[in-house]
Amino acid sequence: QVQLEESGGGSVQAGASLKLSCTTSERTFSTWSLAWFRQAPGKERDFVAAINLNGDITQYADSVKGRFTVSRDNAKNAVFLHMNDLKPVDTAVYFCAAAVERYHPAWVKTTGEYDYWGSGTQVTVSS
Repeated sequence: QVQLEESGGGSVQAGASLKLSCTTSERTFSTWSLAWFRQAPGKERDFVAAINLNGDITQYADSVKGRFTVSRDNAKNAVFLHMNDLKPVDTAVYFCAAAVERYHPAWVKTTGEYDYWGSGTQVTVSS
């Protein structure tokens, strides 16, 4: 069973930064596109950012553009989400997701397109 494991969440003050990581032991990691989603209590799971197989194409939700950066290191089987200038509205459980051997801007924001999911890491931002 494929496992994705997120880490790096925590409780911070508004304006702070956090770096989330998502890793796997799967050797086919470099053939996956990857994304970050988040889910606040009582709300749907929302798209945050995505990155293609090579790491040269990224997409972001409008709410995080200019503050968050997604990157990947295929040699380490890891994807990262660098979050700057955090706001209370960023409070949520953050999930990484993987889609095998495909990436298209048309569907990256759709949860149903992803094959594998992590269990999430909590990010709490206080004002």
